[in-house]
Amino acid sequence: QVQFVESGGGLVQPGGSLRLSCAASVRDFSMNAMAWYRQSPGKQRDLVAAIRVGGTTTYTDSVKGRFTISRDNAKNTVYLQMNTLRPEDTGVYYCNFYNRPVNWGQGTQVTVSS
Repeated sequence: QVQFVESGGGLVQPGGSLRLSCAASVRDFSMNAMAWYRQSPGKQRDLVAAIRVGGTTTYTDSVKGRFTISRDNAKNTVYLQMNTLRPEDTGVYYCNFYNRPVNWGQGTQVTVSS
């Protein structure tokens, strides 16, 4: 069964950094495009960043230049390095397949506040 376990969130001041990790129980992980999604308070869950099989990446405009998605296929893990965090980055972050999400994990809470 497909399962995603996110970790690394927390409370951080504006301008700070966090690194999120997602351990994926997925057959043939390396052959799947992966993504991070964010659900901010009162809003729908939206795509934040994606990484394809070949390593090419996509970011939503608001995080370009600040966030970096990466993957370690040997560990079935996808990461999200978040720098220069802003209060509007607050939300629950989830990882899943890119464009065809399946079972959602618990997510990890990121709160950016002074």
